[in-house]
Amino acid sequence: MFSLNCHRTILGNKAVAICIATAFLSTPLAAQPFAYISNQLDDSVSVIDTATGGVVDTIAVTGKPAGVAVAPDGSKVYVSTPEAKGFAVIDSKKREVIARVAVNDGTLGIAVSPDGKRIYVADWYKNNVSVIDADSLQIIHTISVGESPSGLVVSPDNRWLYVANRISNSVSRIDLKTLTVKKTAQVGTHPFGLTIDARGERIYVANVQSDDVTVVETARMKPIATVKVNMLPYATALALNDSRLLVTNQDDGSVSVIDTETLKEIALITVGTKPEGISTHPDDRHVYVANWFDGNVSVIDARTLKVIDTIQTGEGSRAFGQFMGK
Repeated sequence: MFSLNCHRTILGNKAVAICIATAFLSTPLAAQPFAYISNQLDDSVSVIDTATGGVVDTIAVTGKPAGVAVAPDGSKVYVSTPEAKGFAVIDSKKREVIARVAVNDGTLGIAVSPDGKRIYVADWYKNNVSVIDADSLQIIHTISVGESPSGLVVSPDNRWLYVANRISNSVSRIDLKTLTVKKTAQVGTHPFGLTIDARGERIYVANVQSDDVTVVETARMKPIATVKVNMLPYATALALNDSRLLVTNQDDGSVSVIDTETLKEIALITVGTKPEGISTHPDDRHVYVANWFDGNVSVIDARTLKVIDTIQTGEGSRAFGQFMGK
């Protein structure tokens, strides 16, 4: 049912460099993070080791997994399962599902708070967001928002939750102290994915039908710019100290790159067919793009603006949300 948006919708001297590489490979504490890619048509999640660039495990997740959120400490991965009407909890060390949580009929967007204590799940049909306690996995509150909520993002200070309301063409700002909507901003047509910058000052919203990105100033909850991109922009990610915004364009297999100072598109990168989810590696340079039709992940170098790797994952790779571990 949610594939309607998708249509069949992972240094100086040579001796020193060798020493550092060896220490990295032999020290568990220095391990690179993993990317968790939901494969909706395979009922699975691919685990990509970003150090080796390969899939190291595939976890069975029933219910047509779509949205992904990784706990801040990397210990848990939360995956929305629309057909199972909730989400699955994956233990990242065991690499297995340890809990399944029933939420509602329309689960899609999912996010976790910066302190890891709460999980937020959008209900596409009932137009609300459920607040779940991460320890008990119990719903503690439900908040009404606009029509067909999709993308979710929490502010870095854990004060606000922002929700893209697709049919209402808006973004809701929820006060996480009172769990109420405090303000709503009108954006482009059919907003879906959204990203907030590191200072919590701007939200970038991908508008699927108007083929553009709305830049919203969070202090006033007012749009300050609209940037045209390509066909059916789906999700967004920031890189290089928030100086670059990368946007997946579903219908032409590309990623638009926007300079966040000038708010102009500066590059268009060809990736796989039907790109959807997008997340940035903690190194702030490498950006991973899930390609729905190709069942793979393109890795982009945000400095060179080139695809440097393609990783085969599973059928219907979607990975909507923040799928990169820390």
